[in-house]
Amino acid sequence: MIKIKQAVIVEGKYDKIKLSNIIDAPIICTEGFGIFKDKERQKLIRMLAEKNGILVITDSDSAGFIIRNFIGSTVDKKYITNAYIPDIFGKEKRKTEASKEGKLGVEGVPESVILEALERAGVLCEKAEKPARPITKQDLYEMGYSGKPDSASKRKKLLEFYNLPQRLTANSLVQVLNCITTYERLSEDVAKMEEYRCSE
Repeated sequence: MIKIKQAVIVEGKYDKIKLSNIIDAPIICTEGFGIFKDKERQKLIRMLAEKNGILVITDSDSAGFIIRNFIGSTVDKKYITNAYIPDIFGKEKRKTEASKEGKLGVEGVPESVILEALERAGVLCEKAEKPARPITKQDLYEMGYSGKPDSASKRKKLLEFYNLPQRLTANSLVQVLNCITTYERLSEDVAKMEEYRCSE
């Protein structure tokens, strides 16, 4: 598993599944062309970009480049690193036929090709000597933001506090929080929110 400091932007869930087995980083899907109309997801990507930068790795077909260019038009280019997979022709195992252009997408290329693309992009990080204590789903549970009767309403307030999309699931929230804050800071923010709620 390779640690990457940037959040990684991919097209779909199968790309995310593929990369999740290779890299340790938050992975955000554009849902294909869905990103064009999804203002909340655009806002989330900009937030992640400004925090630690983003790595964009889309398919090598025309649709992949349209999505890549769109992200480049909505996020300041100084925060974007592009990783490119080469044109490899073939068909993904889960599909009955090849794509329109006949090229393999991120999900279909060998792991070695992805690693080469990451190396060329210059994003392979050395392990930190003393990694920060990560925020986990168990932390959200213990803080009351997951798995409890009033978790949904509490999580909504947390999302508002951090100015995050309301549709983020608990699992996605863990990834995003690890990009934008620390466990210690989160604990402080939660305590402040509780104080404010009690004083209302």
